Amino acid sequence: MRIRIVDAFTDRPFKGNPAGVLLLDSDGFPDAGWLQQVAAEVNLSETAFAHPLPPGDAADWALRWFTPVTEVGMCGHATLATAHVLHSTGRASGALRFAARPGILGATAHEDGSLTLDFPTSPLTPVAVPEGVPAALGAEPLSVHDTSEHIGDLLVELADERTVRSLAPDFAALRAFSERGVIVTAPADEPGGGYDFVSRGFFPNAGIDEDPVTGSAHTVLAPFWSARLGRTELTGLQVSARTGLVHTSLRGDRTLLTGRAVTVIDGELHSAP
Repeated sequence: MRIRIVDAFTDRPFKGNPAGVLLLDSDGFPDAGWLQQVAAEVNLSETAFAHPLPPGDAADWALRWFTPVTEVGMCGHATLATAHVLHSTGRASGALRFAARPGILGATAHEDGSLTLDFPTSPLTPVAVPEGVPAALGAEPLSVHDTSEHIGDLLVELADERTVRSLAPDFAALRAFSERGVIVTAPADEPGGGYDFVSRGFFPNAGIDEDPVTGSAHTVLAPFWSARLGRTELTGLQVSARTGLVHTSLRGDRTLLTGRAVTVIDGELHSAP
């Protein structure tokens, strides 16, 4: 089987967020234990597995995502990577529909090479700052919000971009505060500089201390910053070491995420399920 590594939310190799992509020829998924072993071997923040669905189904492909240690409920960058592989190899054109745990997810390819994902918007619930969060992050939150079950994160608003960039959190301590992880965010220091807000994502409970670019987090960040900035079209910069841009468009209960992707490795998997 062909297996690919794709850098997502970037237009150049070795930036953005790398994801493994394995397109299966079967009409179902292999045993979850085998999928988890492959993801552990690939050892990236997520590996996506997809198989085609029959004509007339509500979606075109079924899709699942695994970190090196667990299956996750929703992943943006690995979905973008999968759509990129399907389009770049001629397996698909135009709009795609994926059947996944959160429901039907859309992916549309554009003539300029970018791809737009159609994901559910994650609801936000304001909560009191949990005891221990400031110490674990090394910064004082301005606000804290809980997210939906598909995300399972804590969203933490910080004072400014510099604070977000300089964080050196205690990852072990962060495990206590959410199901999946903690997203930190702040407005861009320089409006008009090509992005509207910054973020970082820490997911130690999923085996990922820091994720390079988290598409699913932007289904939380889009409504959060749209409410504050008064615009539905925004661009987020995830300020990890690799960095990556995510263009967001808030459409009520759906959030559109637009970015690019680059295939970096195209190889062969010799371990059959």
